[in-house]
Amino acid sequence: MRRPVIAGNWKMNKTPAEASALVEELKPLVKEANCDVVVCVPAVDFSAVSAVIEGSNIHLGAQNVHFKDSGAYTGELSAAMLKESGVEYVIIGHSERRQYFGETDATVNQRVTAAVKAGLKPIICVGEKKEEREAGYTDPLVAYQTLIALTGLTGEEVSDVIIAYEPVWAIGTGLTATDEQANETIGVIRKAVAGQYGQEVADKVRIQYGGSMKPSNVKGLMAQPEIDGGLIGGASLKAADFSAIVNFDR
Repeated sequence: MRRPVIAGNWKMNKTPAEASALVEELKPLVKEANCDVVVCVPAVDFSAVSAVIEGSNIHLGAQNVHFKDSGAYTGELSAAMLKESGVEYVIIGHSERRQYFGETDATVNQRVTAAVKAGLKPIICVGEKKEEREAGYTDPLVAYQTLIALTGLTGEEVSDVIIAYEPVWAIGTGLTATDEQANETIGVIRKAVAGQYGQEVADKVRIQYGGSMKPSNVKGLMAQPEIDGGLIGGASLKAADFSAIVNFDR
């Protein structure tokens, strides 16, 4: 059985003081969770959140990582910097990074490689735009994005990554794929991994759904056999909402 993982993507929200308050409120609400709980926070919040989550079951995540160890890359953070800041997980290739900051499938792969090399757990985002789904390109597109992102990794390394299927048309729009649509596409992703790395590896990879998962739809989505958790946006900024998703099995 794959252990579910629920990760909050705070995006560009919460000052250090606000972050501390949110996590303090969240801790008692998720302490008995039957899943891995991750908060992916802005870099300025690493220190504050690390202090609050110490001794709890909440893990710290970042929202991006650079693919070089060091150098003249103003504004970027290396995997070693994240690791020393207490980060365990890192989101890579989110659609907003692709849309606004020029992220490509090739640079996603470079960032994944750097993260894995440093001992971080990447949360690799893949997903289609509305027009791509309507044109029937969803399956080949997400399979391609997945395999490019994983290029160069061993089967053992792949088995420990997390993939987040995020239909771009469902991020921040309030729209969501049906439970069956999400399950079907995540099945396509798993099949692509199996084709490249074998079924045993594919059966270990945890694949989240990340398109507007919220308290009102989490039970249906998490009941699907291929869905191993969620990458949560807006709902992760409210302790009550995020904890309701984390405690989906109650």
